Amino acid sequence: MRNVTITLDEETAYWARMEAARQDMSVSSLIRNLLHSSMRQNQTYERARRHFLSRELYTVNDAAAPYPGRDEIHDRAGIR
Repeated sequence: MRNVTITLDEETAYWARMEAARQDMSVSSLIRNLLHSSMRQNQTYERARRHFLSRELYTVNDAAAPYPGRDEIHDRAGIR
């Protein structure tokens, strides 16, 4: 483990002390857990983003079944 010094405003420091006490851990452990959780979320998001962007693009519109035109969609007489 590496030691790091951080500076917090009074309100944030108070919250950290109270939250750490509520979870029965040190402020250092609380901060470590929060940072580790944030890091995992970012890594998971990046992995999902890369996977999505690496997929082959395809279109849902093919020549055999073209999308209906605007007039066809809004043809009220055809609905009745």
